[in-house]
Amino acid sequence: MASEQGRNGMSGIGGTGWRGSWLLRGIALAVAVYVVGVLALMWWWSTEPDHFDVVATTQARSASKNQPVVTGSVTTSALMTCAETLLDKRGGYLSNDKLPPGVLMDDLPNWEFGVLTATRDLTREMRNKFARSQSQSEEDPDLKEADPLFSSPNNRWLLPSSESQYRKAIARVDGYFVRVGRNDPNGAQFYPRADNLADYLDLVSNRLGSLSQRLSASAGQLRLEGDAPVAGGEAGSEQRAQVVRTPWMKIDDIFYESRGYTWALLQQLQAFEVDFGPTLQRKGAVVSLKQIIRELEEAQKPVHSPIILNGQPFGFFANHSLVMANYISRANAAVIDLRELLKRG
Repeated sequence: MASEQGRNGMSGIGGTGWRGSWLLRGIALAVAVYVVGVLALMWWWSTEPDHFDVVATTQARSASKNQPVVTGSVTTSALMTCAETLLDKRGGYLSNDKLPPGVLMDDLPNWEFGVLTATRDLTREMRNKFARSQSQSEEDPDLKEADPLFSSPNNRWLLPSSESQYRKAIARVDGYFVRVGRNDPNGAQFYPRADNLADYLDLVSNRLGSLSQRLSASAGQLRLEGDAPVAGGEAGSEQRAQVVRTPWMKIDDIFYESRGYTWALLQQLQAFEVDFGPTLQRKGAVVSLKQIIRELEEAQKPVHSPIILNGQPFGFFANHSLVMANYISRANAAVIDLRELLKRG
């Protein structure tokens, strides 16, 4: 009797242990599947979007609205398509994600910020210059609303979220696109003047110059801050120097922000080549614009390394930031030349 009870007790303990073992295995398997799924999504979402044909996209957009392609259509369409790509690419908009895998990613969110910067710049320039005949002209009502909507914080997930604000901005720009396409002298207009383009290129030059400096600091850079005052408050020849080095964790962030900005800028310049074509030809500046486009195309070549390398300038390993800085600096030099051409009478 006692031996039978002992066997029953051992059987109960063994059954409980067996069930507990399988429960732990099931939990471990679920965690492993989750981790693999998150890693797979991170890899899938990390692909940068392809470039698009600004002319073909504009023609399709205009055809869907039963209106012709007019001056300004290509630039406006490129602006909207860049913003739509920002929101509708693989994984959607990631900058405000609070859950995996988006919250674990930083390369694509920085790419998004670069695209958003170029989108904000062009929207503001269209509001202030491209859509107005002179400084005393009235602002376009749609662009007036789109500008602050695009300026909404890029990482807001509470209502109204960043995505909802940006979609409202796209809808406003689309309203301007429709009204420009009507070709009504009393309606929305687009003025492809040389001074308007020169003003925007001045802002572009500042953006490119800043990105170039930040990229160059990846390997450490000695910078002179200018003449330091001497005794008596007069300017002297002494200069303050400091070594500027990008933190190791920020190197890939700056690299992908630069990739995003130049991606969007490339699309904008290809649109300008169409809408500002007569102005560029009149100023003899077509080749200068094509040179900028070529440099930006080089900056957008695929990155074949799984990580952004940060070797010394003449070291054994590559330094991707310095390579990007080189293309951006060359593009900036061409932007400055183009701007001077446009300013000449």
